[in-house]
Amino acid sequence: MGILNSRIIPISLMLLLAGCEKMEMRGFIASYEDAEERFRQSSEWNSLHGPAQININTLDYKVFAMGDSHVGGTRNLELFFSDARESGAAAAVMVGDLTTGHAEDFNRFAAMIPPADSLSCFAVPGNHDLYFNGWDSYYELFGSSSLQFVVNTPLGSDLFICLDSGGGTLGSSQLEWVEGLLEQSREDYRHCTVFTHVNLFRFRPTASTNPFVEEIRELLDLFTRYHVEMVVNGHDHKRDSGNLGPTTYLIMDALLDGFPDASYLELHYSDQSIDYSFTGVE
Repeated sequence: MGILNSRIIPISLMLLLAGCEKMEMRGFIASYEDAEERFRQSSEWNSLHGPAQININTLDYKVFAMGDSHVGGTRNLELFFSDARESGAAAAVMVGDLTTGHAEDFNRFAAMIPPADSLSCFAVPGNHDLYFNGWDSYYELFGSSSLQFVVNTPLGSDLFICLDSGGGTLGSSQLEWVEGLLEQSREDYRHCTVFTHVNLFRFRPTASTNPFVEEIRELLDLFTRYHVEMVVNGHDHKRDSGNLGPTTYLIMDALLDGFPDASYLELHYSDQSIDYSFTGVE
């Protein structure tokens, strides 16, 4: 289905709900640090560790993605990691609202993550992860919230970009970073996929926040201009999809325990295309 249709909430309402950059929108809980500070710390982490390189010997591969587990409970999260490992996924990406922001929830989540030698895992924060000074716990567990990784196959290499929209805005520095990355590197890769928590489009009435309208415009332009094939979001708790130019935009269901439509996303990469499927866990 196309995204430019009557189901999208008017842009004026999106602007109203987007909030302001100095006080990021995280429900009704004030921020303790802003997008610029998180990006500064992430850049320092990236400079020390560099982008991950995942080398596989097969022509086709899978990347698993999930969001909105809101740990708490870990049943569905355990199934997600188990299925990813058993399928031989090249990577698993966790697209925010992984916890409620409490340190004990981050500890519970950390205990579920498979060893790095059995599954490469990457994450971005959601708004709930940043509640209750959650950034400190997030950074201790995951490090950077704005990063890239690469999957190398016998036929070519694919670029994956993880963006921090957990506070409702990417911020100017992160926008400049992703623009520079795409401008300088996109042509070196076969496929390009972006992961971020907050969905760029609304397919149904909801009070959840979107990024600033100006940011959405800039991101849509970048994704179209540099042929980003897939953008994966969580946040809305209800799966949906749409296309704009060369880009497919996906919103995932919540992986929350007890959620009736709980599922995760499988992305299927081949030399010619990226396909996807949702797998229910309840």
